[in-house]
This record gives sequence, C-alpha cells and structure tokens, in this order.
Amino acid sequence: MSSPSSLLSARIKAVAGIEPELRPATKPQFGHYQSNVALRLANSERKSPREVAADIVARLDIADLCEPPEIAGPGFINFRLRTEVLAQAVTDQLADPHAGVSQVSKPAVVVIDYSAPNVAKQMHVGHLRSTVIGDCLRRVIGGVGHQVIAQNHIGDWGTQFGMLVEQILDEGIDASSLTLPEAEELYARASAHFRAEKEFADRARSRVVALQSGDELTRDIWHQLINISLAGFNAAYRRMGVLLTDDDLAGESTYNDELGPLVAELERNGTAVIDDGALCVFVDGFAAPMIVRKRDGGFGYAATDLAAIRRRVRDLHANRIIYVVDARQSDHFDLLFAVARKAGFLPDEVTTEHVAFGTVLGTDGKPFKTREGTAVNLNTLLDAAEEQAAPPVALAAIKYADLSNGLNKDYVFDVSRMVQTTGNTGPYLQYAHARVTQVLRKAAARGYGEQSKVLVLEEAAEQTLALLLIRFGDVVDEVVRTLQPHRLCNYLYELSGALAIFYEQCPVLQSSGAVRDSRLALCSATKRVLAAGLTMLGIEPLERM
Repeated sequence: MSSPSSLLSARIKAVAGIEPELRPATKPQFGHYQSNVALRLANSERKSPREVAADIVARLDIADLCEPPEIAGPGFINFRLRTEVLAQAVTDQLADPHAGVSQVSKPAVVVIDYSAPNVAKQMHVGHLRSTVIGDCLRRVIGGVGHQVIAQNHIGDWGTQFGMLVEQILDEGIDASSLTLPEAEELYARASAHFRAEKEFADRARSRVVALQSGDELTRDIWHQLINISLAGFNAAYRRMGVLLTDDDLAGESTYNDELGPLVAELERNGTAVIDDGALCVFVDGFAAPMIVRKRDGGFGYAATDLAAIRRRVRDLHANRIIYVVDARQSDHFDLLFAVARKAGFLPDEVTTEHVAFGTVLGTDGKPFKTREGTAVNLNTLLDAAEEQAAPPVALAAIKYADLSNGLNKDYVFDVSRMVQTTGNTGPYLQYAHARVTQVLRKAAARGYGEQSKVLVLEEAAEQTLALLLIRFGDVVDEVVRTLQPHRLCNYLYELSGALAIFYEQCPVLQSSGAVRDSRLALCSATKRVLAAGLTMLGIEPLERM
C-alpha cells in the first residue's frame, strides 16, 4: 500500500530530478510535510532557492493529493494533504492486514547473527542487548516480507571444554545433573585449577585433543554440558519473550570440520601467507592481518567467522548479513568483512553490517557489574525489574530502555525510571494501547456498532493523529534500512502523545453520529498501529493495565 507521502515524494522527484527528502512539518502552520529540495538544487541550477522552488511548484501535478503548496523562508516547500486524502489513507490502513506496512515485492534472504551465549555460562547483561536488539530487527525485517534466518552462534567449542571435562572427571560429577548456574560455578573452579596447577593444565590440553578427535567419553560429557546450557538459554529466551529456538542454533562446533579445508584453500590460492609461523591474511588499509591459523596449528574465532560467512552465502543464500555484537568488536568485523571479500566468500552484491551496541551502565554511570566486578547475569536483571512491575510490564521497561537509545550509545539501567507509565518508557506505550482498547471496549458495550468508513477530520488533533498513523509504514521501512530501532520507539512515543492530546481535545464516547464513528475509527487504527509497533519491538501490547 503506497502512502500519500510516498506518492507525493515520487511526483516531486519526477519534477525535481532528485529525492525531495520529505519531512513532517515542524509546526501545524507549515502544513503536513516540508521539503528542502530547492535549497539543494539552487547551486547547480544557478538560481536562488526560492526561484527553484517556484519552478518546481509550477510544474507539480499534485492537486489530487494536496492543497496548493506554499514556499516558505529561504526556499522550503510546504505541503498540506487534502483532508479527504488523509481520511482515505487511514481508512485504507484499517483495511490493510499489515496495518500500513508495505510488503516487499522481491523478498531478500536476511541472516541475523545475535545473542551468542557461551556454553556452561549464564547469559549476562551483554547478551541482553544482543538478544533484544536482534529479536527486534528480526521482527521488523520479517514484518515487511523478507525471509529472515536467525543464527545463534553459541560458544560450544574450544580449549575451555578441555578444562571443563577434566574438572568434571576429577570431581566425579554427573554432568547431566548440573544446572546452568552450577555449570558456571564449575567453570570458575576449572579456570582456577587450570591457572594453579600445571599438571591439570596439561591434562586439560590433552582433553581438548580428545574432544577434537572424537573420544567417546569426552564427547558425551561435552554433549551433556551443551544440553544443560541450552535448557538454561531456552528458559531465558522464553522469559524474555524472544523468538529464538534450537532451530536457530549455529554454534562454533558446527564449523569445526570446515576450518582445515577453508584455511588450506586460502593458503593454496595465495589469499593467506605465512608470517612469523602463523597463517595470515593481509588486507590493504588495515594495520594488522587476520590470523586464520595460529603458530601451533590451531584455529581461532577468526577462521570460524570466515567459515560462517561462507556458509551463510553459499548454503543459506544470504543477500544481507547482520551481526548484532557489542561495539568493542567493530575492528574485528571490519577486518572480517574485508578478508571475506578478498577470499571470494562474500560477493559484492551481498551486504554485511555490524550493528554495534554500547554498554549498559548502572545508576552511578559506570559499567553495570556485580560487587565482584563480573557481568550481571540476565536473570538478576529480570528479577530486579519484576520486583517493581508485573512480568510483561517489567519486560517492556527493559526492552524499550535498550531499544529507544541510539544503539551505539551506553544507557543507564535504572529500573525505577524504566517501569514508569509516564514519560518515554515501554510501560507508557503499553498504557496507551490499554487505554485505547478500553475506549473501544466501552463503545462496543454501548452498542455503537461499526466504525465509520468515512472519516471526519475537522479538528487539528484528529489530523495530527491521522498523519502519524499513515507514517507507520515509512518508519518501519526506515528501520529496515538503517537498523536503528530507536526510530520506531520515537515514532510510537510520538503517536502515544498525539493520542493523549486527541483524547483531551476530541471527546470520543461523548460525541455522536458521524463524528463519534470517525473518532472510533481513529482509535481503532491507533490501536492496530500501536499493537503492531510494540510487537515489532518484542513488547506485549497489553489489553488492560
């Protein structure tokens, strides 16, 4: 479904020759939309911006969409949609099963790598951000019709399993009986033992070889540790209300058999060269190479990440690959993408993006850690929020606080502020949805019947709400393009605020006839958009609060 703004943009572009970059008007007196297209064309046209604007306006054929455009200030062009066009757009949105979100004509395969906890360790505050952001992007990108493939790249392979298995055997533990917190305590004991006792460290290293060579006992214990961890991860995912399941698993171990052949191929075709005993890939513009095979012949996570990219392109047929990983890994991903392209694993037509996120801070402005200086685990964060609000409200508070900031920024985990139902919070949006649901529930109880198919938008508050409603699809498209969920958060907050003003200035149940029916239709459209938008954020749109 094409929105009026999309149609208007297309017609302006046809005349001006460039994107008009329509923006919502900053004040009602400036109309509904503004464009600075004339200011951007003035130099090349060798005319004043106002002359260029006048020429564009004279050639525009938009009488079916807008009132006559106005030229303002140094050369801005203001547009006001015809009331009947705005009304019809909201009516169409009510009839649209996707609430005004256009579906792509050519769906792409989009792979999103997110969450990625480590086996035998509880998920912590860093996994919270990756999981919440990744889940939101999965919902938004899937919501416009792309095929989204989630990849949960769990840490289920490597040297740490040698010491874990050896510690289990030393203590005579039945690994299958452990809980995930107990497995994490075992990990701490094994790490301390590894550092303190050379004989144990040697045995642990030998155990890694046994794991890699398929020793039955070692593999059995390894599988038990994975199963314990997956049970803990899945419980956390269910509690968080995210979409990840075991079907999305693509752990490090799944690439193990591919690493030797992959690295041999890089060496054979000259992409990788020996440097100081290690096999490295040098890329112009990077200060250091990527080490794909260490001096001792082992493979690090760089080789695994290359194998993952190759599989995602070759086997999953990805058109776009998105990594939701904290900002400290930015240099690694820049080099990874460059090496993958040099190696031929990443064709030019496949895009790769690193969605980097900042740190969660405590109320003291410092990184959020336990008294012992370790990362706070995920269940502790959820428990803290649920002490102050019901689970769906607590979860909304946490997710919205995470998503409503620019992702690359740090944010403060302040539960008392996050659970408020006033201000720019998740619970405030849930309250807006519950309130409009209550209005519609009361209308139905009074037998007010079908909502109007012909909207009456005479009041400024009605028009403001309608304009925001028909922007929903454009905002979603913007998030798909930029991978910045805070834009959707800002939109939903603005919509909720406009709904509150609409209630104050335009009585709904107290009105009558066509006006009441029209206002109920606006309420119904707002409920649908709020519900769709909250669901894309991974937040439950509550019917009552």
